[in-house]
Amino acid sequence: MRLTIREYLESLKGQKVTVLGIGVSNTPLIQMLLRAGAKVTACDKRGREDFDGRIEALESLGAVVHLGEDYLDYLEGQDVIFRTPGLRPDVPQLMAARERGSVLTSEMEVFFQVCPCPIIGVTGSDGKTTTTTIIAGLLKAAGYNVYLGGNIGKPLLPDAEMMEPEDFAVVELSSFQLMTMDLSPHIAVVTNLAPNHLDVHRSMGEYISAKENIFIHQTAEDTVILNADNDITRSFAPGAPGKVRFFSRKEEPEGPSVFLRDNAIWVSDGKGSRAVLPREEILLPGDHNVENYMAAIGAVEGLVDDQIIRDFAARFNGVEHRIELVRTLDEVRYYNDSIASSPTRTIAGLKCFPEKVILIAGGYDKHIPFDDLGPAITQHVKCLILTGDTSSKIRSAVEQAPGYAEGSPVIQEYHEFRDAVLAANKAARPGDVVILSPACASFDHFKNFMERGDAFKKIVRAL
Repeated sequence: MRLTIREYLESLKGQKVTVLGIGVSNTPLIQMLLRAGAKVTACDKRGREDFDGRIEALESLGAVVHLGEDYLDYLEGQDVIFRTPGLRPDVPQLMAARERGSVLTSEMEVFFQVCPCPIIGVTGSDGKTTTTTIIAGLLKAAGYNVYLGGNIGKPLLPDAEMMEPEDFAVVELSSFQLMTMDLSPHIAVVTNLAPNHLDVHRSMGEYISAKENIFIHQTAEDTVILNADNDITRSFAPGAPGKVRFFSRKEEPEGPSVFLRDNAIWVSDGKGSRAVLPREEILLPGDHNVENYMAAIGAVEGLVDDQIIRDFAARFNGVEHRIELVRTLDEVRYYNDSIASSPTRTIAGLKCFPEKVILIAGGYDKHIPFDDLGPAITQHVKCLILTGDTSSKIRSAVEQAPGYAEGSPVIQEYHEFRDAVLAANKAARPGDVVILSPACASFDHFKNFMERGDAFKKIVRAL
């Protein structure tokens, strides 16, 4: 029998609890633990000046705070340690703490233990946030009370006490969150898998293994939605403990599935099929968004009426930083696709446009190969503006791609992000598309992809 959130918090009263990472998502967790009577220590490698007064506010509530590069040196004697998702669970300090008897957990792991309502979880290399947002939007449109959170930016554990059994929790789950999970959601979605986050994961095998945790702990009554067009996700089916529903843009899978036929999304229960959503009624552009809708429709099958799906698709204009139209200036359209922190995501974005575009790319090096990105750029890009740590790697991938000819595309490199955006503006002519779709993480110059996207929008709006 699962604990309630009240029972769990009661068990922490008077306990020594450390929270690693004082980000926006962990701050509500720290506040909740303090209210529950836990003796809370909050640790972060950043300095006090990076928190805009948040540290002082937590200290005023009773938290003990340790900041700086030695932030992991204060774990001795702690009863419970909440790991921030980006921190590997096998770093020496955490392993030593576990050997001393500390319980290592995370906000999401505890949420899965205490959540009183069905959980729909979404993971994948690309499309997680849009698919998660669509699922939550469809359920809300159908009249359900929905809690949306996880890797999308909102912790759900502080909301658990308000949840009712008839509600739904819809959570985006990263590989970092899934690494140590021993519970799976009732409905799991895997959008796709490709090399990603290999700067943190030791191998592609470890990355895949982490993703498998989203369904491997399901029961026979649970369901996993898998992308049949992706070799890795398709291979998950034989190991799934619950029911499997495939989605595919390229074929009509046998059994329960979601697929594309006659330019519409169809659903099959394995015996018969029906048309649910004409592609032309989807406001979001691109094949990848058709796949996002397929995954979402697979997740809400039996919960949301088809007409509600059609009405939602006709009005939903996407999530910020995901092929977001910033403005049209002198007949040039500027798009912010800062979320594209992997080559596969950038390739999908490029395919949304019939014309060749002006692409701004480059950023922090996650040690992901750019072999597939090079040919896509030669096919879809007229002018490539590079910036960030990976500029030379992307340039090399393009210049070595089949079909590359000098000047096609034109390639320019700039150290400063602002200079790159201004160069794209200078290169643009009426009718052109300028898109920021970096194919890399943002950490070389920005805190996260949102800050990078906001910087791009600020520069573009000032042109």
